Amino acid sequence: MLVRRERPGDAPCVRAVVAAAFAGDDGAEPIEVGLLDRLRDDGGWLPAFSLVAGEVVGEVVGHVVATRGHVGEQPALGVGPVAVPPDHQRRGVGSALMHGVLAAAEAREESLVALLGEPAFYGRFGFRPAAEHGVEAPDAAWGRFFQVRALAGDPPRGRFRYAAPFVEL
Repeated sequence: MLVRRERPGDAPCVRAVVAAAFAGDDGAEPIEVGLLDRLRDDGGWLPAFSLVAGEVVGEVVGHVVATRGHVGEQPALGVGPVAVPPDHQRRGVGSALMHGVLAAAEAREESLVALLGEPAFYGRFGFRPAAEHGVEAPDAAWGRFFQVRALAGDPPRGRFRYAAPFVEL
């Protein structure tokens, strides 16, 4: 599995991957596709944290992005969407992407990474319920599904805020 930074020419493939990963039965474009488009145009977009995965050079079978978020006024990262189409799931693509984005975050000395997702999956990457680290979810109803991983030093405490396009959903 090859994981690398997204390149400008990858955007159409990434859109297709996200659309396939989040496709519903109604045939409508998933909200995650529009979210990704808006994130690309937002000041919170961080190119170093937009990664693609492929089994061969030129193929895109997965995508992850982390954008600038904040805990209180302290910078942090918000992961999502993480996208792997159904025909490539359970092959390690999502795990490779998560290892990649977390390694990039650590290399850039980010303090904390947050996400909304299944604890059984993300727990294997060191994510824990946000409350354990004194971080409040943007929506209290998210409960145990809002998780964080502290990376460096004493992680910030307070309410987490995603990049603006998440709020606009």
